[in-house]
Amino acid sequence: MVEFLQMLTRRVADLFDTGEAGLLLADHRDRLTFMAASDESARLMELFQLQYGDGPCLDAFRTARPVTNVNLAAATEKWPQFAPRAAQAGFESVHAFPLRLRKEVIGAMGVFGSTTELDETDAHIVQSLADVAVIGLLQERAIRRGEALTGQLQRALNSRIVIEQAKGIVAQASSVTPDAAFALIRDFARRNNRRLSEVADTIVTGLPDLPDLVGG
Repeated sequence: MVEFLQMLTRRVADLFDTGEAGLLLADHRDRLTFMAASDESARLMELFQLQYGDGPCLDAFRTARPVTNVNLAAATEKWPQFAPRAAQAGFESVHAFPLRLRKEVIGAMGVFGSTTELDETDAHIVQSLADVAVIGLLQERAIRRGEALTGQLQRALNSRIVIEQAKGIVAQASSVTPDAAFALIRDFARRNNRRLSEVADTIVTGLPDLPDLVGG
């Protein structure tokens, strides 16, 4: 599931020449948590929103409505903490889309760009991709009870935490960026037909003996 969401954010980012995407999910207490991002800059944008309690993804989550074509330079009053940080990072515009299952909102996806503007068609496409994410997350046909939904989302969130820890370990040990570290872990998992979360757990719990991510 985590790798699916990571792929989804990259596909959304690929729709725009100057855009990056990130995704937040609500845990069993209805608190948003970082889940996936197309690159490190988008991850930081999502974490800034969680840290400061304001930003487009939080608005989309709370209102269940998309937030589109917001000029960050003029959004300081709207998001006094997030907007300056995002502008300082080089982004000029921002959009956010709720992840909805019928009337329930389970998260939000943000698109951060330098000059990107979304017309109605573009916005509809991104919202459709967000809806696809919900289908992939919940596997709606297999879910019959609320406990199953809560458990599935919580397991995904727990896996994301372990993957972030593994990224940091590999980045430090190999002197590479977090994005490059994630690519090493993902490629190792694919080559060895193992789950991404399983490899990450091995890295985190198997210190100081790291697997040979390049040659394995």
